[in-house]
Amino acid sequence: MSHTLRHPALLSVLITAAFLSASAPFNASAVSFSSSSSAASVQATFSPEQIIAFSKKVEKTMAANGARVTILARMGRPAAEMPPGMRFTHAAFAVYSEITTSDGRKVPGYSIQNLYQLENAPDRSELVQDFPVDFFAGVSELEAGIIVPSWELQQRLLKVITSPAYAFLHESSYSVIANPYTLGRQNCTEFVLDVINSAIYQTTDPKVLKANTKAYFEPQKVDVNPFKLMLGSMFVKEVSLVDQSGTPITATFESIARYLQKYDKGSVVLTVKPD
Repeated sequence: MSHTLRHPALLSVLITAAFLSASAPFNASAVSFSSSSSAASVQATFSPEQIIAFSKKVEKTMAANGARVTILARMGRPAAEMPPGMRFTHAAFAVYSEITTSDGRKVPGYSIQNLYQLENAPDRSELVQDFPVDFFAGVSELEAGIIVPSWELQQRLLKVITSPAYAFLHESSYSVIANPYTLGRQNCTEFVLDVINSAIYQTTDPKVLKANTKAYFEPQKVDVNPFKLMLGSMFVKEVSLVDQSGTPITATFESIARYLQKYDKGSVVLTVKPD
């Protein structure tokens, strides 16, 4: 069955330093890992065996849905600590690929294409590829959010992700509550949204992308006391208000899911939990 992409243009706290942030890639040989963008390390919540089993279940779920490219999300903070309307703390692209193992074998699997904060400079970010076990290593809860776009949009996303456009869309100045309507600051979810819109509109022109984002994408309002938020922006590098006016807004996995369900006919949103 074919899917048709409904092109939008044609269809007329004190936030903690870790809040909505991306954690550093997991080092399987390390006893601890960075659970957030901060330098602090904590003990792993789940055993390597639990992480491996859950990662395999996520991969099997994506494969069972015929997914070549998905938007994958994890819970880096307990649900009780998240503001209203937000559950997942980090989102990235999962791309079905041929993966070379440490012993030189080539096996099919999903690589994860992330925007991560720099550990020694949390107000900056970089693009990093890792794998499902790395992706879920530092979670607070074993739960994954998955958006499987329509087949047409998956093909367009793959073209962007495998082209120079992908790196061009990256803004290295990081803010945990980056405004998705403006340029100059970006977090992992805004980057995902920018790549999605680049695939939809088939352009990397930032003015075109932001104009259409503002016209069709409904962001998540950040319900945090303004005074506490101001203090956070003063003392925590990765919290910035320079791109905000009025009530702060940001992109989230949930708001991206709503966006694609509205405009991308055939897209599916899934949740995966342990057996």
